[in-house]
Amino acid sequence: MWKQRVNRNTLIIPLLLIGMVFMNSCAKRNLTYFQDIGDEQDYVLNNGPFEEPKIVPGDLLDIRVSTLSPESNVLFNYGIVSTDESGEAQLSRDPIVRGYMVDPDGNIEFPTLGSVKLGGLTREEAKVYLKSELASLVIEPKIEIRFLNFKVTVIGEVNRPSSFVVPTERITILEALGMAGDMTAYALRENVLLIRETPEGKVIHRFDIGKKEILSSPYYYLKQNDVIYVEADKKKLNQANVNPTTIAAATIASSLIVALIFNFNDIFVR
Repeated sequence: MWKQRVNRNTLIIPLLLIGMVFMNSCAKRNLTYFQDIGDEQDYVLNNGPFEEPKIVPGDLLDIRVSTLSPESNVLFNYGIVSTDESGEAQLSRDPIVRGYMVDPDGNIEFPTLGSVKLGGLTREEAKVYLKSELASLVIEPKIEIRFLNFKVTVIGEVNRPSSFVVPTERITILEALGMAGDMTAYALRENVLLIRETPEGKVIHRFDIGKKEILSSPYYYLKQNDVIYVEADKKKLNQANVNPTTIAAATIASSLIVALIFNFNDIFVR
């Protein structure tokens, strides 16, 4: 009778190689923002230029008019003028809560004035224009305009992908990512995509969140309907593309290797 023992190294070495490959594939990613900012206590960097957003088709506007005439206030802000038995104007409790929708031609339908073109104007420019249009109808009108549907969308490798309606049009890409719960550990921080609709067509810009240049970029401040897409790194994409059958086979193979290592004496001894 003879015994032949298999050298333990013949099993251990391949396993170590497999482990090294696995550890390399799971190497830590650098999740730090603005990696190239120095250690100085005070670091001055100019923000990207902020441009007042212009009114575009599809915008929903809240327009409030204040005049010296109660009847005019009721008409312009509530759309309906009703009178009581004495003939005095009554305040309707049915305000235009849905706002004024800008049509594809950039127009809104405003009480008394009819079709008014506001497309292409900023809020301040639209206020001046409406004030001039109403000046012949009422005395010293005051206009307030705000966006009701100024929204940005954040999708991809973030914790809470969604569309967000923001109360102010002054919002940065960092604030939008914060509203989405920040990027996940799988996010490709070197390649954050911004998609913007313009009259000339779609504009696509790529950010590297790890670089300080984002703070001075002309795309640092977002505009209405901007879409931010955070791409997943290749390791997660590869995991998503792996066939479930392949995963099951790999799991079974790993179990067999472990069984061989811990029981090689019983298996290979004759």
